[in-house]
Amino acid sequence: MDFFNNLNATFADLKNQLSQENKHFAIANQSRSSDPVYAMVQCRNYLSTADCVACFNAAVAQIRNCSAANGARVIYDGCFLRYESDNFYDQSTLPGNVQICSNLSTGSQAANFGAQAQALLKDLQLATPRINAYFAASKGEVSPGGGTVYGVAQCAETISKSGCQDCLTVAYGNIQGCLPNADGRAIDVGCFLRYSETSFFPDNQTTNITLFLGGGGSSKKKAIIGGVVGGAGLLILILAVFLWYQLHRKPKASEKDNILGATELQGPVIYNFNVLKTATKDFSEEHKLGEGGFGEVYKGTLRNGNIVAVKKLNISYGRAKTDFESEVRLISNVHHRNLIRLLGCASKGAELLLVHEYMANGSLDRFLYGDKRGSLNWKQRFVIILGTARGLAYLHEQYHVCIIHRDIKSSNILLDDEFQPKICDFGLARLMPEDQTHLSTKFAGTLGYTAPEYAIHGHLSEKVDTHSFGVVVLEIISGRRSNDMTVEPVSEYLLEQAWKLYESDMHLNLVDETLDPEEYRTEDVKKILEIALICTQSKPAHRPTMSEVVVMLSSDYSLEQQRPFRTTIIDSDRRRFHGNISGSSQTGSSASNATASFTEFAGR
Repeated sequence: MDFFNNLNATFADLKNQLSQENKHFAIANQSRSSDPVYAMVQCRNYLSTADCVACFNAAVAQIRNCSAANGARVIYDGCFLRYESDNFYDQSTLPGNVQICSNLSTGSQAANFGAQAQALLKDLQLATPRINAYFAASKGEVSPGGGTVYGVAQCAETISKSGCQDCLTVAYGNIQGCLPNADGRAIDVGCFLRYSETSFFPDNQTTNITLFLGGGGSSKKKAIIGGVVGGAGLLILILAVFLWYQLHRKPKASEKDNILGATELQGPVIYNFNVLKTATKDFSEEHKLGEGGFGEVYKGTLRNGNIVAVKKLNISYGRAKTDFESEVRLISNVHHRNLIRLLGCASKGAELLLVHEYMANGSLDRFLYGDKRGSLNWKQRFVIILGTARGLAYLHEQYHVCIIHRDIKSSNILLDDEFQPKICDFGLARLMPEDQTHLSTKFAGTLGYTAPEYAIHGHLSEKVDTHSFGVVVLEIISGRRSNDMTVEPVSEYLLEQAWKLYESDMHLNLVDETLDPEEYRTEDVKKILEIALICTQSKPAHRPTMSEVVVMLSSDYSLEQQRPFRTTIIDSDRRRFHGNISGSSQTGSSASNATASFTEFAGR
């Protein structure tokens, strides 16, 4: 009870500082008890006091959903709120820092916009730690072709200058994954970085960051500013001061929708069921893109002309509609270049629909052993392998909640126009009406890809995805299905054959014959084959994490100390698993991850 009383007291203190003292940053604590509470709120400096308080009130209402947690945070475009039972005021960056990217394109100006946005963000990263109160808002002109890019950077005022630099360096690295999309954000415990092609702050709130760059900036504005001299410069300065004074007397109200805005916490769009039914021509066969264990997928064209993929879930959902939307919200908050965006959902009675971004190239399996077989070169295959690893590493270790996919396979990896991979169907196992433990006697995966400890014994961990990833890598390199059996010299599945070839130092024989040998180096292929086998080792503890896999793939990481090794005890289970049930592709329900259900906040 003391903890909640202290929490309420800190919230009241924070609100008083925002409203009565016109602050945009405040801390409060109740530390003289056995249940201490430390809290912090920070509004973007371009908000009026009224909008800052409104954003704070919305954050308080949301964060109270974490009533059972001793720490939580809510991040909106307009403000940030956090509380903990320990002092966190000097924290600058923590694991879980992410980028949140819009799916809107900048069209034909993408290259120019991306270059200007990157230059502006770099200037903000350099200048903001040098500015009092660690806040900067700036903009840059996109040329040729016109247009403007707007950016803002902010650090918590309680961290050091070096802490602000460290946080914005991480944020700048993360936000690169959003370019050249029209809008992007990077968030961390100590800072916030955002850019957009649309103005989201008043012109009178722009910071002259050139004063803080000291020659390290990349903006072209310096030359322009340096050329403003004499009487013309003085006149412009007087006019600017006058306009600032007029606007300051009657602050321009921010649009209410922009106080909160789109962040990691935005949530899905709730579509009208009939609108999606019309968009897919009543789920007609001609619009059907495919089907999997969770349902059928249809191509849909919305009224605004946007093309989406609509999945009709074939699961019987026993929980309330609000629970369904809560779980969908978790999945829709996942933003990564190698993960399919879940745009929203719809329901009508027992019918449940999910709306995803549409991938014209379809799934990877078409290009490995389907109608597009042989059309992927080695470079494209490597990009797919690395991108898939990055997507899984994000789900396991970088998102607020550890999401175990459970059904990684070639048909669940889609390809965009540039053959970048995007994992789909992640998190759908959470929609199953089951218990919330790590141990399940039921199965939610595709036989032939799934780790034996999960398929046979129901033991679920992130290493289940690692195993499936390894099998997919073998498919990508060989151009064969995981459950296809060779005819000569002996009938065996792909994974079994790969292990035998490796143990005989003949694993290059696994390489797809459609690949041009001039396109790849044999040592590179051997390394990736060995990484795939490391991922499929029988004992989960011997498999690497997906972040370790990313390091292996993207660097000169030596495998000398980490050679693949098969143990014989679990291999008997593996053979029983393949021999008895590999031919099936059915899926069933299973336990969800052993994680808390986070919706619009992160509590601990």
